Amino acid sequence: MNEALKELLDLLDLEQIELDVFRGRSPEERIQRVFGGQVAAQALVAAGRTVPAERHVHSLHAYFIRPGDPAVPIVYNVERVRDGRSFTTRRVVAVQHGKAIFTMSASFHILEPGVEHQAAVMPAVAEPETLSPFEDRMREVMGVMGEESPWREWLSKPRPVDARYVTPLTLEAHRDPALRGAKTNVWFRYDTELPDDPLLHVVLAAYTSDFTLVDTVLLAHGLAWGASNVSGASLDHAMWFHRPFRVDDWMLYAQESPWSGAARGLARGEMFTRSGELVVSVVQEAMIRMNK
Repeated sequence: MNEALKELLDLLDLEQIELDVFRGRSPEERIQRVFGGQVAAQALVAAGRTVPAERHVHSLHAYFIRPGDPAVPIVYNVERVRDGRSFTTRRVVAVQHGKAIFTMSASFHILEPGVEHQAAVMPAVAEPETLSPFEDRMREVMGVMGEESPWREWLSKPRPVDARYVTPLTLEAHRDPALRGAKTNVWFRYDTELPDDPLLHVVLAAYTSDFTLVDTVLLAHGLAWGASNVSGASLDHAMWFHRPFRVDDWMLYAQESPWSGAARGLARGEMFTRSGELVVSVVQEAMIRMNK
């Protein structure tokens, strides 16, 4: 297990400070605000700890309200909205400096039989073993940014997840306009055998889901963090978990951006197992601003 993954799993082991109140921390960060995927993942851990193990999360809807401060802990307050015969609802508010920075509603459901169909088809793409890891791809195009860019440090940091891009990186599309497009396909896997806890695999998928969705909006315009005069932030994030899966097996994250405008961009994604089963659907809207 690499050190970045060890650190992430430690971040997800929240401290319980009162009934339905949990505290989480952030990694040391000098470049950006608290990563949105981290807050969503920690909030889901907090909600899950108040729900019986036989009830599995099937959806979450979240809003990013204020930038998170990586220098101070985040307190997660869980509200037990409803405990029904088959569904459980939780609301989580993440607080820093006495103010809400994030809210999330999550719904949990017992496993029960029902009709089944799947309209989505996994894109036909190259196998992950034939693709270069993200870190290798990034090193090849890092020169697009200035030597003094603070983004160089952040983009070159080790990541807890092995991500392999089928489609161009935003820095590659920034350098070559012919590579622009509104679709992103990324294989990802946590490259170690993880415990069987279903909530852990869902939480790690939620963490990963926020890495590349906004990039899909940028890709359509040849923009890239650190190389373009652009700033952005996640506004809201919704996920639906359709069936059990494991993030220590390869999964394909197929993403597209159907629209951008009014300083916002919309992106949606689908996560497939390697065998082609649709297991997660994702939608996110983000703020995208061109700075003067």
